[in-house]
Amino acid sequence: MIDEISNNVATESIAGERIEQQAVVPSSDIGRRFDQVAADLFSDFSRSRLQQWIKQGDLLVNSQRQVPKYKLLGGEILDLNTELAAEGDWQAEDIPLNIVFEDDAILVINKSADFVVHPAAGNYSGTVLNALLHHCPSLVSVPRAGIVHRLDKDTTGLMVVAKTLQAHTHLVTQLQARTVRREYEAVVTGVVIAGGTVDQPVGRHAKQRTKMAVISDGKEARTHFKVLDRFDGHSHLRLKLETGRTHQIRVHMAHIKYPIVGDDVYAGRLRLHKGASEQLQDCIKAFGRQALHAKELELLHPTTGELIGWSSELPEDMLNLLEALAYG
Repeated sequence: MIDEISNNVATESIAGERIEQQAVVPSSDIGRRFDQVAADLFSDFSRSRLQQWIKQGDLLVNSQRQVPKYKLLGGEILDLNTELAAEGDWQAEDIPLNIVFEDDAILVINKSADFVVHPAAGNYSGTVLNALLHHCPSLVSVPRAGIVHRLDKDTTGLMVVAKTLQAHTHLVTQLQARTVRREYEAVVTGVVIAGGTVDQPVGRHAKQRTKMAVISDGKEARTHFKVLDRFDGHSHLRLKLETGRTHQIRVHMAHIKYPIVGDDVYAGRLRLHKGASEQLQDCIKAFGRQALHAKELELLHPTTGELIGWSSELPEDMLNLLEALAYG
């Protein structure tokens, strides 16, 4: 029971997959649309999600169904009572996850190489998503099982996952606002003289649709990089994403002629510098993936608002590559 209702969200009760909330429309919102006011009062959820609930009668005005554009007068009681449905027909699978942090709202994993994040054609099982559903079955009712950003199959490192619909909305908002800090380390071909920024739009390749490319009508994409170490013919870089386009780092580094070692999609023909030892040549040739690692992740916790972050050490294969480069 609700004894008193404030002018904002009054109560929230989430039991399993059911959401129950209630709020009073402030008098200052007179004349505003139902869906607009709902977006302010129930800010834990996306605008599109709220509109869906309005249309299916799960979000009411004074216990009555209304259309999203219905004009409010102030003082109305908005009731949200809905049961979250499964977001997909994915199957849970008992696959180990390297979890570096977990609480009621989020979990952070350190993804290994050769691990697809989301099921797709040719990869319906054995993915991070399948593993997440086994670890936390309630994720079936969160979009994409809580996955808000991806790493490529062979990129290692840190990923955050939302465990609730509210956390999902908050994290997506942070990613769109570019307040999530994501930093990577990579080994590239070529000696990079100084750090800089690649500010080039990225979109689907005109002819090879499975690839991305720098194209004039692509989406805004910006990657900052600095040099951590230089070797004969190669460089060790730290990279920071300002935007998060598909394959962004790989495309941008190839575009400026410093492709990532082991990237068989964007690096082109293997280049080995003159004087490279036989051991180094063998090491580079045998490196079976792009040498890219999501090293650091920092964000505002969706429940507490606290700024929190994590760091992940380079995987063994990249450490071995760097050691081989150091010895020539």
